[in-house]
Amino acid sequence: MRATRRLLAPAPGWTTTADVVVVGSGVAGLTAALHAARAGSVLLVTKVLVDDGSTRWAQGGVAAALGPDDSPEEHLRDTLVAGVGLCDVDAVRVLCEEGPSRLRELMAIGAAFDRDSSGALSLTREGGHHRDRIVHAGGDATGAEVQRALVAAVKAHPQIRLVEHALVLDLLRTADGRAAGVTLHVLGEGTEDGVGSVHARAVVLATGGMGQVFSSTTNPSVSTGDGVAIAMRAGAAVSDLEFVQFHPTSLYLGPGATGQQPLVSEAMRGEGAFLVDADGRRVITTDDHPLADLAPRDVVAKAITRRMLEQSVDHVLLDARHLGEELLLQRFPTIVARCREAGIDPVTEPVPVAPAAHYASGGVRTDLSGRTDVPGLYACGEVACTGVHGANRLASNSLLEGLVFAARIGADLERELPPQGEPVVGPTEAVLLDPSVRAELGTAMTSGAGVLRSAASLARTAAALQELGARTTQAPSPAAWEATDLHLVATALVAAAARREETRGAHWREDCPEASDAWLGHLVTTLTGTSFEPLESA
Repeated sequence: MRATRRLLAPAPGWTTTADVVVVGSGVAGLTAALHAARAGSVLLVTKVLVDDGSTRWAQGGVAAALGPDDSPEEHLRDTLVAGVGLCDVDAVRVLCEEGPSRLRELMAIGAAFDRDSSGALSLTREGGHHRDRIVHAGGDATGAEVQRALVAAVKAHPQIRLVEHALVLDLLRTADGRAAGVTLHVLGEGTEDGVGSVHARAVVLATGGMGQVFSSTTNPSVSTGDGVAIAMRAGAAVSDLEFVQFHPTSLYLGPGATGQQPLVSEAMRGEGAFLVDADGRRVITTDDHPLADLAPRDVVAKAITRRMLEQSVDHVLLDARHLGEELLLQRFPTIVARCREAGIDPVTEPVPVAPAAHYASGGVRTDLSGRTDVPGLYACGEVACTGVHGANRLASNSLLEGLVFAARIGADLERELPPQGEPVVGPTEAVLLDPSVRAELGTAMTSGAGVLRSAASLARTAAALQELGARTTQAPSPAAWEATDLHLVATALVAAAARREETRGAHWREDCPEASDAWLGHLVTTLTGTSFEPLESA
């Protein structure tokens, strides 16, 4: 059995049971709960409120081959191109072939997507797609509509209980290493510290991303990498952590802005907006990439970063003025409103934008049924590494991945829900870092392991993380638990990024600017270290 670890926390003061516990309430967690409810009782636990995750911030839409001129095979091809040789073709095929059915299921439970005057779904295009295949809702409020429909279905389901304000700490396991539930801290539950346990026959991690590991991110404050950390401490393998996608166009709020940055969806570029510098020169053209401003996100983020470095500036501009007020307000009401709040009017002036950490293509390694290598532990959504995204996620494939693989977990549980095991607490090392490390950690990660990376910058970041790792505390608290999770994830990410001596997809090494066939494979990390697994065909 692999090495394990646990957070320093009080012993559970209360216990509840369920057949399945689902951790997280974004598109993946909500969908997993609905499908797992066919196998038995479900307890859905979420960190703050049920609609506080990343899903509601998704602006662009959901990709699926629904148009008459489109096909799953074409969607598969675009996804493989974006993944730069590291996608699992079988996983991508599952995504593209099952995606349309999952999207229709979502509409059947009440999700209302935008339609044209004939009543047909209004399909648009985003970076890396060669067809109009993105469905959207409320113009640029797709995530909010998906979340609304799923939350309503979950709340109405008699087999699903919902617990909010619950920070999951660690996986409970049996003597032979099988998942047996979780420990968690619930505000106002039980004793003053609120630590309890859920005994369950299976555990599904759907905790979302880890963007808060960087000082500037489009992710909400709850995205602290908890699921990856929980899985690692339980002995599970994580893969491809070095491939963090930086969204090319977060709204630039001025020097010193940190935390969650507003997203300016690439759907604006899909409608014809384009990137320029302060001199009005295009940032990316067809000379750089055939799709120019609609190139995959890593290409656009790199082009923006290069221009920013050349000119010693901290942002570029997105010009959408020619689209006109009517289209901008119809398609992008949320973005226009957020820009105007910041004193910028996209109708009359270019929007200042800069890259920000946006999406983790890697995560807890799973098979096509969402199973990790810890028996009884599943993962789906951004916390998982299904193999769909490879080195870089294709735009609007994230919500689709959550829908498709969460449903597959439900089907697997329906086929065979394991018996309840007896949790045991082994002689594992307990860890807890002081909450004060969080700000310094984010600064170090953005500086040395952000869009720009090199052996030297990653070594500096690793040294900074090692120093921060010595700043421990004996006072358990949610802030300390989150800081400890962030530190474990950051350390694993930096180790993988330092090991991969090439530039591929979302991983850009200044000192190794080309892709190398020698690195066609996956970096797999556990508590004991990082190893390279070549592709079978490589």
